[in-house]
Amino acid sequence: MSEADRREADRQEADEALAEYGAVLAEAIVAALPAWSSRAVAAHRPDLADAGAAAGREAGTALGPRLQALLAADVDQQRTNPLALAREAVAWPTAVLRDAGVPPVERDAHDRAHFPDDLYGLTPMSFAELDPSLNEPGILWGAIKARAHLLRHQR
Repeated sequence: MSEADRREADRQEADEALAEYGAVLAEAIVAALPAWSSRAVAAHRPDLADAGAAAGREAGTALGPRLQALLAADVDQQRTNPLALAREAVAWPTAVLRDAGVPPVERDAHDRAHFPDDLYGLTPMSFAELDPSLNEPGILWGAIKARAHLLRHQR
């Protein structure tokens, strides 16, 4: 096998791994949203935990196809990341709390600037904040994406 053929095989293998691990990560994020949303709502109003879980299921239904599409896309077409999309799920538990009349919390300037619609400080800063089980798949997916990108663009 020539050096060029080996590099092409490595690139193809990396692209396949990225798609495979991306699908796993998308499924895991969607599966984690109901429990995360329930916890987020219950932290403010324990009596609304079930409504929070339902909101998380709705978020997963809405965001799941976008997560799957993003993580199935070619490495050069992934213009955002799955955590950024998962953070959009904040809208669902926020609506539960807002509709129940829960007053917004005080947030720092950084959070207000970067997450202006997050009235209750719910935005997860990491995969592990969504669910601890997402930490390893999130890191692994990131490493695989970095490898695919490097192999694609090495000189």
